[in-house]
Amino acid sequence: MLYASVHTEAAVSPPRPTYALNILAVVALVVVAACDTAPQRDVIEIDGLAMGTSWTVKIAAPASGLDPDALAAGIAGRIEAIEQSMSTYRPESALTRFNDQRGTDWVPVPGELCDVVASAIAISRASGGAFDATVGPLVDLWGFGPAVTPDEPPPPELIDAARAGSGYEKLDADCAQPALRKSVPELRVDLSAIAKGYAVDAVADVLDEYAVIDYLVEIGGEVRARGRNAAGRPWAIGIEVPDRSARHVTRVIELDDTSLATSGDYRNFFEHDGRFYSHTIDPRTGAPALHDLAAVSVVHAAAMEADAWATALLVLGPEEGPTLARELGLAALFQRRTDDGVAEEMTGEFEALLRERQAR
Repeated sequence: MLYASVHTEAAVSPPRPTYALNILAVVALVVVAACDTAPQRDVIEIDGLAMGTSWTVKIAAPASGLDPDALAAGIAGRIEAIEQSMSTYRPESALTRFNDQRGTDWVPVPGELCDVVASAIAISRASGGAFDATVGPLVDLWGFGPAVTPDEPPPPELIDAARAGSGYEKLDADCAQPALRKSVPELRVDLSAIAKGYAVDAVADVLDEYAVIDYLVEIGGEVRARGRNAAGRPWAIGIEVPDRSARHVTRVIELDDTSLATSGDYRNFFEHDGRFYSHTIDPRTGAPALHDLAAVSVVHAAAMEADAWATALLVLGPEEGPTLARELGLAALFQRRTDDGVAEEMTGEFEALLRERQAR
């Protein structure tokens, strides 16, 4: 569906949140607007619906020659093209056609689809299988796909059967062709844990083509920012506390030409016999991750990388996750549930970002 709308905020009006902003961005931007007394610059806001969620672009101090309607059409068209390539809900998408193939030969696909799948495979290998774009059948089995969420875990034999038909090692990408291949006919690829981040990067490229300097892009909670906000400061984004019953911010990060993604277990889950089962499936076990790591936030130059690594580190858990993040030099915040509340752990790269904000 191609849809976008444009809103203009004059400099005399304080920035306002709209329905299309994910709560991550909404809370943070309200905090900044309420506390910052600097003169406000004009803001154009473009928003729409796509990829099963909402998206928003905020542009501060737009150039006088910028055509907001043309830009909105360009952004919506770019997201539409990504959906047509990577959606698992569209029967005519390139990814759906590949998933429906029952053979194991190479299947020609659009170049950008191959690139995203290749990136997914690389992150799967680097994370030891904690990230896996073929985990869709297990997600569905546990009730976190299109079907209704169940009230109890599925039988072990169904989990084993779903695992037998999945696994990133059964998927190959040759982007020189470009083409994809699977080694078992039932293998299905689902890019929901990486495609929104890729779309954020793609929208940022559109803004760069239009010579936009100061912007914030948000799609389904994945965020990328460049330049300065309406008050002339770096864009401030809030990170939520992983609370299943309320929404409030624990940290605020300022972004400038970088991205933020958060993965957590506290929004999509069901409870059975006193235990919470979240939508975050561990591909290595075929079941939701059951450790006490509740949320991981990753800051990365590319939203696609931040998106995928937030998922991978959450699956890895409170010990393996921080260890791998430090080995790879990722800026990551880990929030773990304890008897006393929520405990934080962060890498040195993430601490450096907080220090930079405090120094401003």
